Amino acid sequence: MVAEKFAITEEESVKFIKAYFREGEDGPLSSFPTKEKRKIAILRQLVGRFDPQRNYTEKEVNGILGNAFHDYVAMRRNLIEYGFLDRYPDGSHYWVKS
Repeated sequence: MVAEKFAITEEESVKFIKAYFREGEDGPLSSFPTKEKRKIAILRQLVGRFDPQRNYTEKEVNGILGNAFHDYVAMRRNLIEYGFLDRYPDGSHYWVKS
């Protein structure tokens, strides 16, 4: 899913989640990091908001991500680019990539 060089320890992940989700893991994201390791930790946290057993419409994905961050389009794009979510080419269905 993500290159080995971005392997993140549990300790690092907890640290990043606390720093960027200041209201708790299920709360909104304060900002989106530019450093890769931090970005991966945040994306892992966000993908956990999706049920891996179902498909989502783009509107549903936007709603879930919009609750986490104002720029839900960038979050959706990053989740796809980093291999956490996949979608049909027409964007009609999204799902957690296994």
